[in-house]
Amino acid sequence: MRIHREGLSTILVVIVALAVILAVILAVILSFSLYNFWIVSLFVLLSVYLLLQTMLFFRIPNRNILLRDDGIVAPADGRIVMIEEVMVNEFIQEKRLQISIFMNLFNVHVNWYPCKGNIVYYKYHAGDKMVAWHPKSSEKNEHTTLFLKQEKHLIGVRQIAGLIARRVVCQAKTGKQVLQGSEMGIIKFGSRVDVLLPVDARIVVEKGQKVWGCETLLAVLT
Repeated sequence: MRIHREGLSTILVVIVALAVILAVILAVILSFSLYNFWIVSLFVLLSVYLLLQTMLFFRIPNRNILLRDDGIVAPADGRIVMIEEVMVNEFIQEKRLQISIFMNLFNVHVNWYPCKGNIVYYKYHAGDKMVAWHPKSSEKNEHTTLFLKQEKHLIGVRQIAGLIARRVVCQAKTGKQVLQGSEMGIIKFGSRVDVLLPVDARIVVEKGQKVWGCETLLAVLT
């Protein structure tokens, strides 16, 4: 397991902030002779937990990538919160099957490409910070949209920032060739990823199901 480079600055900020807070607490304790072993111990334990949780958030796990030419694998860890037909009005104007994966604070937040192909469209959108599971968050929140040309199919992917998320990072670039399971980017803190599939795709997951990035098959293309 490795730590994503996008998380290094955040981890450093957490370490510095905790060190400053601890220094202030110790200064107050020493100044007013309020030393209490349990208070200091509790703060140290909470600090260690917060630091470890931040590091786990930015972890890059080792995965056994499911490689399948006719398959769409999960681009993120999390839980399926939506499977339904929607109208897409960006790059294409047609109906698509949308599978939405919600990532909570404890999930890995690295995202991967769900299939191989050529990136034919990519755009970043600034936006609001409503909760990521809200149906309108895919349009209103900060997000990225990309479309992959995979043989005869066009596959769309959205990275959507949530209520706590403050940055969407995507490595996509129009014209770039990508492999199934290769890194697409990361969303900092609670967020969502949508996959936009042809309406005739065969969905093999269900709403509420927990999925694992690179390893869980979401759908089979026909």
